[in-house]
Amino acid sequence: MECIPAIDIRDGRCVRLLRGSFEHETVYGDPVEQALDYVGAGAKALHLVDLDAARTGRPVNRRAVLDVLAAVSVPVQYGGGMRDERAILEALDSGLDRVVLGTFAVEQPAVARELAGRFPGRIVVGLDHRRTDEPGSRREVAVRGWEDGGGVELFDALARFEGAPLGGVVVTDITRDGTLAGPDLDGYEELLARTDLPIVASGGIGALQDLERLAGLEVAGRRLAAVVVGRALLEGRMTVSEAVGACAA
Repeated sequence: MECIPAIDIRDGRCVRLLRGSFEHETVYGDPVEQALDYVGAGAKALHLVDLDAARTGRPVNRRAVLDVLAAVSVPVQYGGGMRDERAILEALDSGLDRVVLGTFAVEQPAVARELAGRFPGRIVVGLDHRRTDEPGSRREVAVRGWEDGGGVELFDALARFEGAPLGGVVVTDITRDGTLAGPDLDGYEELLARTDLPIVASGGIGALQDLERLAGLEVAGRRLAAVVVGRALLEGRMTVSEAVGACAA
């Protein structure tokens, strides 16, 4: 299981939100400095998100993203605000290793799937969801910076991409994101049982034990492909080298 440190960018700064709320933001500093710190400590890849773009569809922090790309030599995957094919192709051409499609994948799954076929392993689908109060604990996928409901259930969204050569599917329980309260272990175990797509865990990581538990999940020989770690690293709950070691255990 690969460990991928996350750098969320808003107004040109590295930040973290609590449960996706733009009203509950903690600022941590310069994205380039943070990226260099992570890579220097042993990170083999980075996960960048333009939070402003995710919300508005405009690449507000493009300069910061390009500065990170120029500063590091490890693969970088990026998500945020890519609402049309042109923006996706420009992102792929900019030097990014992978692009993460959230709103676009939910609203235009056929096009997203076609792009995955054209760029095998370079398209990642992001399925960020909230549990609803409906019977059966339905998990609705969110769009536009998590501010709107996408009108599709998590497993229905996954089914649209079965067999596609994706670089991964980042699955985030929004209610856990930024809380440090632990990941949705049962949810990821169910995902491993119900899809053959490479699943990337995200949200709630607060301690090394969380990473060890995620790394230990196995269903019919399938394990998680990777985990995205954000606030726990920024707040010193673990070092990058400790996180990488826990994921590889």
